[in-house]
Amino acid sequence: MVRRGLPGGSFKPLTEEAVQMIHQTVLRIIEEVGFQVHSDTGLELFKGAGAWVDEEKRLVRLPQKKAIEIIEMAPSEVRLCGRDEKHDILLGGNRVYTGTGGTALNVYHQETGEKTLATLEDLKRIAKLVDALENIHLFLLPTYPNELPVEQVDVNRFFAGLDNTSKHVMGGLYTLDGLQQVIRMAEIIAGSAEKLRQRPIISMIACTISPLTIDDVYGDFLITIARSGIPVVCPAEPLCGATSPVTLAGNVTMQTVDSLMGVMLTQLASPGASVILGSVATSTDLSTFNYLAGSVEMGLVNAAGAQMAQFYKLPFYATGGMTDSKVLDAQSGYESAITNLLCALAGANFIHDAAGLMEFALTVCYEKYVIDNDILGMVMRAVEGIQVNEDTLAFDLIKEVGPGGNFVTANHTRQFMRREHYQPSLSDRSSREDWEAKGAKNTWERAALKVNEILAKDGCSLPADIRDQVLSEIAGLVE
Repeated sequence: MVRRGLPGGSFKPLTEEAVQMIHQTVLRIIEEVGFQVHSDTGLELFKGAGAWVDEEKRLVRLPQKKAIEIIEMAPSEVRLCGRDEKHDILLGGNRVYTGTGGTALNVYHQETGEKTLATLEDLKRIAKLVDALENIHLFLLPTYPNELPVEQVDVNRFFAGLDNTSKHVMGGLYTLDGLQQVIRMAEIIAGSAEKLRQRPIISMIACTISPLTIDDVYGDFLITIARSGIPVVCPAEPLCGATSPVTLAGNVTMQTVDSLMGVMLTQLASPGASVILGSVATSTDLSTFNYLAGSVEMGLVNAAGAQMAQFYKLPFYATGGMTDSKVLDAQSGYESAITNLLCALAGANFIHDAAGLMEFALTVCYEKYVIDNDILGMVMRAVEGIQVNEDTLAFDLIKEVGPGGNFVTANHTRQFMRREHYQPSLSDRSSREDWEAKGAKNTWERAALKVNEILAKDGCSLPADIRDQVLSEIAGLVE
């Protein structure tokens, strides 16, 4: 049973009073402190909307009422479509989906303990792997093809995703030309420009910079994407004690302001543009100033971010599921599980980085995708919660069986056993004797077998005629 789009929201790290306090502080920062906009077009858009602009400092401040008016122009739901309609996703409210993420530079090989630079072939193989993992709902391009020049990266990354999975493909960008080429490629695959806007099979990411900065490149990207009709995420990455206050409340406030800057820019560029509030907020190891990817605080601030997005009625892109571990060990499992669980129970709409990443998001591991797929199945079962009704209470059955009986052969047991209890595909629940008889394989070894099994099969691919058209019309593609 595949669980996706289930309503979360049972976990609320912020009280209603706390949400209001953060909201008021957010508005005060926008009005009294302001933020820098290094995009010339962006600065003019804010100026035209009635912002107070210091052109020398490139500083923008907005009256609170105006800021709210602009934010409210953004849609409360954003649909992300797969090439196969069964993979369509509707972000908004407290519905929960999970996906990959990253732009990791390396691939870790557990069997040797070594890591290698990620290649385009790795990206294709990971897309094929994720296509077969039922608890990963969306494919966010997770690695960087190190062998390619930067001007070829955008089209090749998106083509690797679109040609190897029928799930929705999301990704960041490196050049404006690449952005435009990716959109043209997606139009060919969708059937036309109009069909792509009706069913967006791709979405894009353009970050704002903590603290309180929209840079020139990503500011222009946000404007271009918004005007193109493609859904866009504008995440921010405030780090406790480094690019945000060290307190979690201060971090959530900074994340909210930083991402709302991007939301407002998209709405000024194209009112009603499909935009997703985003967070990559986390804590910092202040003894080394290292970014931390597996801290429980990361789970807490992203769960709180989900509450703030729900308050503003905006779709939310959260971050969870990563680990600071360098190998597939217990730390790798518990860090990934805890942050994913906190985000999901809070109703974060799309948990990105939810599978595959390790070592401060620098590295991916094939086997970890499979392990995390099981973790995410358990997480989504927790989001589903416990359904209480006449059928699940089973009074009549209890009365029929009575004291000293059993429920093993009951129709009720057969009816509910699979949908009521999550069945992991990787966990070993056999006796020690049976486990030893099967080779006494540990978790990563069982995951490696599943990776090899999936990659050995024929996977998803574009129809041959469409694939040929893309290859003939889009410059820079590498087969």
